[in-house]
Amino acid sequence: MPGLARKILVFAAVDGLVIQPLASKGQKPFQSARIKYGDASVSAARDQAPDSTKPDSWFEALGVIGLITVSRLTYLVTITRREQVAQVFGLPIYVVTQVAVTPCSSQTEAEESVRKTARLLRSEPSSSAIHDDESSSDEDGEMPIGTPDEEVDDEVVDKVVDKGGVPADSKSSVVQDVIRRRGSYGRFAQRWFSRSGWTADQRRTMGMSNSPTSTPPLAQSAPQASAAGLSSLQEADESPVVPPSALLPKLLRTIQVLFGSSHSFYFSYDLDITRSPTDDASIANPSSPLHTQVKRTFFWNRHILQPFTDVGQDALALPLMQGFVGQRTFVADSQPPQADDPGMESMELANLSPSSSVPSSPPPGTVKRSLELRPTEKSYLITLISRRSTKRAGLRYLRRGIDEDGYTANFVETEQVLSSPSWEASSPIYSFTQIRGSIPLFFTQTAYSLKPVPVLQHSEEANYNAAKRHFERLSASYGTLQVVNLVEKRGVEAPIGTQYQNTVARINEGLDDKAKIPFEWFDFHHACRGMKFENVSQLLSTLKDQLEELGSTVKSNGHLVRKQQGVLRTNCMDCLDRTNVCQSSFAKHMLELQLKEDGIDMSAQIDQETAWFNTLWADNGDAVSKQYASTAAMKGDYTRTRKRDYRGALNDLGISLTRLYSGMVNDYFSQAAIDFLLGNVTAKVFEEFEMDMMTKDPAVSVEKMRERAVELCQKRVVADVSEEFHGGWVLITPNAANVLKSWPMEEAVLLLTDAALYLCRFDWDLDKVSSFERVTLASITNIKVGTYITSTVSAAHMDESRNVGFVVSYQPGKSDIRRRNTRSLSTKEAPKLTASDEPPSAQGGGFAGIFGGNASKEPAIRKLAFKAPYADSSMSVGEAGPGQTELQKIDTICSEIERLASERQLVKEGEERKKLVERGDIISLDAAKRNTGLLEQLGHSLKKLVWA
Repeated sequence: MPGLARKILVFAAVDGLVIQPLASKGQKPFQSARIKYGDASVSAARDQAPDSTKPDSWFEALGVIGLITVSRLTYLVTITRREQVAQVFGLPIYVVTQVAVTPCSSQTEAEESVRKTARLLRSEPSSSAIHDDESSSDEDGEMPIGTPDEEVDDEVVDKVVDKGGVPADSKSSVVQDVIRRRGSYGRFAQRWFSRSGWTADQRRTMGMSNSPTSTPPLAQSAPQASAAGLSSLQEADESPVVPPSALLPKLLRTIQVLFGSSHSFYFSYDLDITRSPTDDASIANPSSPLHTQVKRTFFWNRHILQPFTDVGQDALALPLMQGFVGQRTFVADSQPPQADDPGMESMELANLSPSSSVPSSPPPGTVKRSLELRPTEKSYLITLISRRSTKRAGLRYLRRGIDEDGYTANFVETEQVLSSPSWEASSPIYSFTQIRGSIPLFFTQTAYSLKPVPVLQHSEEANYNAAKRHFERLSASYGTLQVVNLVEKRGVEAPIGTQYQNTVARINEGLDDKAKIPFEWFDFHHACRGMKFENVSQLLSTLKDQLEELGSTVKSNGHLVRKQQGVLRTNCMDCLDRTNVCQSSFAKHMLELQLKEDGIDMSAQIDQETAWFNTLWADNGDAVSKQYASTAAMKGDYTRTRKRDYRGALNDLGISLTRLYSGMVNDYFSQAAIDFLLGNVTAKVFEEFEMDMMTKDPAVSVEKMRERAVELCQKRVVADVSEEFHGGWVLITPNAANVLKSWPMEEAVLLLTDAALYLCRFDWDLDKVSSFERVTLASITNIKVGTYITSTVSAAHMDESRNVGFVVSYQPGKSDIRRRNTRSLSTKEAPKLTASDEPPSAQGGGFAGIFGGNASKEPAIRKLAFKAPYADSSMSVGEAGPGQTELQKIDTICSEIERLASERQLVKEGEERKKLVERGDIISLDAAKRNTGLLEQLGHSLKKLVWA
């Protein structure tokens, strides 16, 4: 079924939630799609229609975002409000401003949610804070241009209907805002400095976005039917019901904020906005589904649309792109008047549309004017499109640097397009593309500091290989590369900047002269100290020739005249504030060159304020910053006004504090939700998050890391080449011997040879062995296998079938070794322990006299504890399932240790070999509950209250 459904009815039928595309005039109605209750299957259904006598039994959606399933509960996500932000070739581009999340797992919940959504949609006036331009009767879904984002009135925000249908209190404190909104920064951000909040002019001057960030009314309609109503689920599905995650309501709220009120997802029914307008493939081919034409790198809802595309419901698959789309018109004169010319007033370079409104979708060959143009004047349209990559996607301190496949965090492709307002073929179209992305090295930064120190990870070779893959991919996609590095040459950023420079230099050693990657290191903070951001012109002067050599793409009369030869890859630490200032400077220079080709000399214009350009780029910077750091961009006042003063510095301080709060509190769950929606992890990620309120990086293969660690430990630790290696495993262990529990527990490597076992404590950031302990197999006296519970703060921690481990008891002897890596020319041998050094529980009988020594004094018994990591994790995407359970893995290891150790035992003739393995609780559930400290319980409860 080619094409896309423009408008869709969503209603509950007897046997499922039905999505029915509306028919355009003169067309046959589309075949509807039904989502069955109790599962995520999608099937076709004809002749379905809502009861027209009950207007609250259905609501009209403007597109399907996708279908999500968590704990066997299924939810449909649809677009209920949109706003047109641009037009390309007369075809509209929209931003999603509101979504509905409708439960599909029971008829009762579905009907109730549909009714609430329908009532809210019908009760909201078209002039509400969240603008909807659906009042048009245009059946094709092309609407007149909506107004740009406006300041949200406090009264409108305060009167959001709560879950009970009662208007919320119009007054609230900052604390109430933070607790209720959980870091969504609605009124909290608006009222940071004053009771009345920032006015629109103040926000624009201070570099703050005017986009409403509060949760819209619809965002409170669907989550109510999330965790409740299990009885109705059982009516629809008799199979056992998995208890929903306690985090499910937060996930649903996050989905609504992410897709709706964040104003960061864009779409078009007729265009492929993931491609340049100069690309012939940007205009969608109506004979094939749009989701098959877009670039997967920028297709953000591909995973959650899969239930529809898998069953052929292609007309419902509407691709979304995260990033920014903005558009402005301006006028320039090829023969500008002199300063004393009476006609000088008409030369003001301003928007043709008042209040920076977005240009409408004019019929081909016409130009909408609000000013009469001189014969030498010409109207232009500038379009700015930023496309955020789905690879290594996420939030600031949780996604840094590069992954093993060469993808970097916060990778954004930004394209600036210059055209005529009506896009007529006779007028040339100019396109200039830049990219930004995190430094392509393995590194991390803590979220608990305003100025965190970057910590390099992994070996130099691993960093080189990943960076090489990254630049090879960029070269294949964009051509020639020019690196622009804006980090500090002194201070905490210097080491990672130096390593970046050295890595690029090493990559260049294997390339010919034409393929080499130029590296320009511009210390932005040093060059622009004293808030003199105009000094960025120094960087522009340095790169001017290279920038002009790369050029831009030009298309005229439907033919490609010239193609951009390469791109500038710009980065700072976050690729936000400094990067946006510099990219806007490069883009303005290229715009002047493009206008000069068209006969316009910008330097000769009377008014060169070009507020339309500065505002467009500042809005772009705010959008990218919100999507990565949850706040508007810093230095936005300079980008907008080309001026910098103390007020901008104070605003940046407030943004820094907000970023610190978000990084410490809100980002962890949001990151888990993003990974889940992109299909990088399974729904089990929320169970894992509930354990420790943290997230893992799905781009880092845990299995590969563990395999490398085992291999490296074997090479570094096993000194005797005659020892036969039998296996290696990564297990969880206390951070010291002779204890069963520590805070925190850590992952370590256990090696087994035919002569000994080795406990290797590993530095996972640096890929180095920190210390190791060698235990001869002959000295092992006992191996205890059983339940091993080290925490009781979550249900998963208390699952006795999954929390298992073993304890190896042995008598220290002369052949046993303990060494610690001192990062110097020598290693340090740990002091020998005597019986008096051991805790009473660790002492006991053993094979006295085997290793010699004083027979009258029994040697100490030393214990090493190991716990199995969870076999089934959220990062097992696309796998059939874990190969072994936790207990099976422990049994395998212990059986192998026992077999090899038994061969080393000294047994008198006629005696049987003693069995080493015994079953019994290491730490039982009851013991764990008794021993879990109040501080640990309080700490986890407090984190859960704030984080979740």
